[in-house]
Amino acid sequence: MNRTGLPSVRRANPDDARAIAQLLYDFNHEFDEPTPRVETLEQRVVHPLRGGDTVVLLIGAGPDGLAALRFRDAIWSCGLECYLAELYVIPARRRNGLGRALMEAALHQARNRGADTMEIGVDEPDDVARHLYENLGFSNRSGGGEGPLMYLYELDLRN
Repeated sequence: MNRTGLPSVRRANPDDARAIAQLLYDFNHEFDEPTPRVETLEQRVVHPLRGGDTVVLLIGAGPDGLAALRFRDAIWSCGLECYLAELYVIPARRRNGLGRALMEAALHQARNRGADTMEIGVDEPDDVARHLYENLGFSNRSGGGEGPLMYLYELDLRN
């Protein structure tokens, strides 16, 4: 526990692959999204954790949640871009500040690695996540404020 009474956030290592895989599986299963088996996810998680471009942060002893960050070189600046690929807290531990603690640790990690920006994709009906991100200063408006609305598009290239 840290001084706020919340569990500490820590950076995952390859030994955490099984726990990460289980959280990712539960996340997709909860929202009726297709997901590989836990064993498959476990194998897929190890390589990015060793590669350095992906950082997974864990919170709680279970662990009870995760934030997965992907880093890449930026074109428009000399820094990095950070993409929050996943943020998940198990249902029994929600509304206790764990998501915020993960996000604050993710922002700290991104800044320390030299990222200029962090991007997040979030579904429109996910009001809780959208409120958290907006409360932390994120905007879906180009240039912030009253700029044009930004959209995230996705195409499944396997089809």
